[in-house]
Amino acid sequence: MTTTAPDRFGGALCPTITPFAEGEVSTAGLETLIEHVIEGGIDGLVPCGTTGEFASLSAAEYRTVIETTVDVADGRVPVMAGTAGTSVAGTVENVAFAAEAGADAALITLPYFHTANDEAGNEAFLTAVADEAALPCYLYNIPSCTGAPIAPETVSTVADHDSIVGLKDSGGDFTYFQDVVERTPGDFQVYPGSDSLLAWGLLAGAAGGVCALSNVVPEAFAALVAAVERGDVETATDLQTGITSLFQACVAHGFAPTAKAGLVVRGVLPEATLRPPLVELDADAREAVETAVDDVLATVEAST
Repeated sequence: MTTTAPDRFGGALCPTITPFAEGEVSTAGLETLIEHVIEGGIDGLVPCGTTGEFASLSAAEYRTVIETTVDVADGRVPVMAGTAGTSVAGTVENVAFAAEAGADAALITLPYFHTANDEAGNEAFLTAVADEAALPCYLYNIPSCTGAPIAPETVSTVADHDSIVGLKDSGGDFTYFQDVVERTPGDFQVYPGSDSLLAWGLLAGAAGGVCALSNVVPEAFAALVAAVERGDVETATDLQTGITSLFQACVAHGFAPTAKAGLVVRGVLPEATLRPPLVELDADAREAVETAVDDVLATVEAST
């Protein structure tokens, strides 16, 4: 199926967390979160990704999160829906639902649990999904969860498919990121998915970034993107350095747990509830997150 890359994507994209209350998805909490990040300057929303705990949602909850995100965004920013699946049919079904809900694009991973026995299998999987996809597709390279990276050679090959328009790289390997940028056409949008690499990714040709901590401090990521766009590398570097402590908390405790703790610190959410196997941060970790959030906000204030 042929689709068109949405022109609206670019800049700071937020892979939204999924708020829970009393064991259920909190649509009220999700609405509050979306307003928080849009007001903070975020350029797009990415629901039901890794930070959104998509793998811990029921099929009905997954649909609720996508629908609520599209409805609350209301055209103010575009929505790139997470549509990961372990089969071609399941992934295509998720993409179709996201399209019906009004999302602008889909984010697809390699199959997880049962991985390819040859790189040709990954190429075949991605091509088969793209052939039937009802939305433009962004690849999602996250080898820590899928068991293997999407090889740069595979990215280069499938980038010629009309429906595959970009890639989010959460592998944390900047050499891989640069390799993909160099191998793909200029209109193929590549996004670093590691918060610690946003500034360097933008300077190396990224279309933007998909950063978990933009849930907590969206103004920092919006300011960093704006600094790069106006050629102010010094300010961009200061902002990138300023998020280091908060990013280190993510590395130590996980992105969803840290982001939710940070949202409680900022008063955006009343609780940091997670789904097993994830657990909330202990008191010491929460205190460290609070300090790190204050440091980021101070850096943003100093940059303006």
